[in-house]
Amino acid sequence: MPEQPVTEGQLLLVEYQSVKDEQKARIGFRDNLLYVTLAVVAAVVAAAAQAKQTSMLLALPPVCVVLGWTYLVNDEKISAIGAYVRGKLGPRMAEIAGIEATLGWENAHRGDARRASRKVIQCGVDLLAFCVVPLGGLVVYWGSGQVVPGLLVLSVVEALAAVGLGVLIVSYAQPFGAALGPPDAS
Repeated sequence: MPEQPVTEGQLLLVEYQSVKDEQKARIGFRDNLLYVTLAVVAAVVAAAAQAKQTSMLLALPPVCVVLGWTYLVNDEKISAIGAYVRGKLGPRMAEIAGIEATLGWENAHRGDARRASRKVIQCGVDLLAFCVVPLGGLVVYWGSGQVVPGLLVLSVVEALAAVGLGVLIVSYAQPFGAALGPPDAS
C-alpha cells in the first residue's frame, strides 16, 4: 500500500500541538518562578535575621532580578506563541478547512470583562515579587548602620538593576493599553 502524502492541514495540526506544548511548558516554568522567588527571599531574610547581618540582604536583588528576568522572558514567549496561533496558524488552518474561523478559545478567553483588572494585578504581583522585595531589602541594609563603602556601591548598582527590571515588567505587561484595547500578543 503506497504511503499517503502528508497534507498541509496535518502539518499545521502538528505545528499547533507543538507550539501549544511549548506554551504549556513555559507557563508551568514561569509560574513556578514565583514560588522559587518566595522561597529564596524567605531563606535570605531568615539567614540575615539569624546572623544579624543586614549585608546578607544584598543577595536579594541579584536573585530576584535574575528570576524576574527569566519570568519576563518566558511570559513574553507565552504571549508570542498565543499571538502566532491567533494571527497566523489559526487563520491558516481555517482557510485550509474552508471555514470562517477556528481555535475559538484562543480569542474567546481574551474578551473577558475582568481581563484588564487581572493584567493590572498580575503586573503588581510581578513588581512586588521581583522589584519591591529586593528594593526593600536594600532599604533595610541602607538604614542598618552597617553600610560599608564597597557594599554601598554594589547596593546602588543592585537598586538600578531592580528598577530597570521594574520598567521592563511594566512595559512588557502593557497593563492598561493591551488589557483595555483590542486583543494583542499577551
